[in-house]
Amino acid sequence: MTVRNAQEGTRLLPGNLHVPEDCRAVSEVLARVGDKWTVLVVSTLGGGPKRFNELRRALGSISQRMLTLTLRGLERDGLVTRTVFPTVPPRVDYELTRLGRSLLEPVNGLSLWARKHRAAIAEARGRFDAEPTKRA
Repeated sequence: MTVRNAQEGTRLLPGNLHVPEDCRAVSEVLARVGDKWTVLVVSTLGGGPKRFNELRRALGSISQRMLTLTLRGLERDGLVTRTVFPTVPPRVDYELTRLGRSLLEPVNGLSLWARKHRAAIAEARGRFDAEPTKRA
């Protein structure tokens, strides 16, 4: 009979978790996927390929420039593909890549969490803002 230690199989963490290279890498990825417009574009493209103006109409208040920059960044990061069809006028479709589709679950989860807890956060902000300044 083998007796297992309660800690057996538990991965030990290093004493210093701050690894500059890792922090930069995580920061770069979070800057891309945590951006408001990125989240909305990824969610919208989750329903299938869209043309630029379809995306723009679906997103409502996004400017043409911001949508262009967001799509370019997503394409650069391998999350979106841009396909140009040789028609007159040219047709351009944007679609999530496999990597982009893998982002749908966490993006949708975060969106659901935000909607579910929006009122509680607003209430907490109200309490915080109403307190006399005690913070240094």
